[in-house]
Amino acid sequence: MKLTTYEEYLKEPKSLDFESELGIHREMLEEIGTDPDALELYEELLQASARYAGFRSQWLLWSRAEKMDQDGSRTACHNALIVKFNQLARYLKMQGKEASWRDVLGYEEDDRYNRKRLGDFGCFLAFINGINGR
Repeated sequence: MKLTTYEEYLKEPKSLDFESELGIHREMLEEIGTDPDALELYEELLQASARYAGFRSQWLLWSRAEKMDQDGSRTACHNALIVKFNQLARYLKMQGKEASWRDVLGYEEDDRYNRKRLGDFGCFLAFINGINGR
């Protein structure tokens, strides 16, 4: 097992520092407000985030064989997470909100590292939801 640190993560392409993640999350929550449809989409995003974070949190602990066995499921889960980000942003835009947080997270069509960035932010959402579940 490799020991890792937050500082190592920050050196990675398209990484987000904690303050940036907090700002993106704050903006997202302000736009969601009390809209019941937006809240439902956000809940679906949190569920997808928790599932994906489970894969991510195990990745460095798994053997090569376990990674190969889980890779297809992890990729499908990552794809589903991105769909949930897109659905929430699209809905908010239809309601007249900017949803500029989605642009900040980036699109994988523009840069392949944006896919990782979206996964990172999904893990952040799972973290925030997890520590509030005490």
